[in-house]
Amino acid sequence: MALSHLKSSSSGSNFLKPLATAFSLRRPISTSTDPLTVETSVPFTTHRCDPPSRTVETSPQELLSFFRDMATMRRMEIAADSLYKAKLIRGFCHLYDGQEAVAVGMEAAITKKDSIITAYRDHCTFLGRGGTLLEIFSELMGRQGGCSSGKGGSMHFYKKNSGFYGGHGIVGAQVPLGCGLAFAHKYNKDDAVAFALYGDGAANQGQLFEALNISALWDLPVILVCENNHYGMGTAEWRAAKSPSYYKRGDYVPGLKVDGMDAFAVKQACKFAKEHALKSGPIILEMDTYRYHGHSMSDPGSTYRTRDEISGVRQERDPIERIRKLIVAHDLATEKELKDIEKEVRKQVDEAIAQAKESPMPEPSELFTNVYAKGMGVESYGADRKEVRAVLP
Repeated sequence: MALSHLKSSSSGSNFLKPLATAFSLRRPISTSTDPLTVETSVPFTTHRCDPPSRTVETSPQELLSFFRDMATMRRMEIAADSLYKAKLIRGFCHLYDGQEAVAVGMEAAITKKDSIITAYRDHCTFLGRGGTLLEIFSELMGRQGGCSSGKGGSMHFYKKNSGFYGGHGIVGAQVPLGCGLAFAHKYNKDDAVAFALYGDGAANQGQLFEALNISALWDLPVILVCENNHYGMGTAEWRAAKSPSYYKRGDYVPGLKVDGMDAFAVKQACKFAKEHALKSGPIILEMDTYRYHGHSMSDPGSTYRTRDEISGVRQERDPIERIRKLIVAHDLATEKELKDIEKEVRKQVDEAIAQAKESPMPEPSELFTNVYAKGMGVESYGADRKEVRAVLP
């Protein structure tokens, strides 16, 4: 059968293990360990370095896991859109659909010992780091079961035990923190690196260049990843940047431009960048990607670009469709079997949402936690400063 090429061992993402288990019960899986090779969609473009090979080694299992992981991310973000419109998610909400190949490809090239820090479009990165759908939807809806106890919301996911140091709401502010994580890796001599992700809208921030300068001086193992989706909020890159070749922005630091809609190109680039950073210090990766939604849920995303542009990218460069075609071409699954995976993913997402709705809201006392150091006896007054309202824990 079409899926008989799959390996029996399971190395899929944690958040998809139930699906992988269900899959294995339905069909016998061979013990074949024959590797597959695929070629990246386009050549890498370089600055001050030689390009990595366009030929990427993979396996049937990795191809199927890429499909499952990205399908889950896509469905999760579409569901978040609906929850926001139903007013179950409030405040800021920035969706990642279209950019899934960056999160999945990067994760395939590194380990949980490596650190990742990003901006506010962080749901899928958190999921790739091993977070669960339940934690995500609980956090989005401000519930206790969320990854930040319901107090962070969409922009502030966090999972330190898996090397994910959060989404950050201040544009570009995560980049110096990412360089600090790289300093810690070098200081601890743990052979790990830090990935600091930012968008093209943050690429002109002065703090980015200051952090890059000190990182280059100290040869810190940091990879600056510019997720260039071509619009900083509603401003096209050509209107905001005199030089939109972000991979060259490091001047004295090497750079690589990558097709961010191709998970295997991302995987190859991140593997190359990690090896470089451990030996020689910083490197910049520019991921040429695209978001289907607007900047945030308050942005319809169609006033500064045409609907034809969006549909054109979907038809020609969609990261999930690229993987779907590879799977079918290698006879690893049929179209129907892939649709069955997508149905199973939708069911998982719906179940996670239902469970998240059952999670209680944070207690009112939580308003005062994680503000000051514990045990300092800090007092909270009312507006008139005459009456002590609470002693903070």
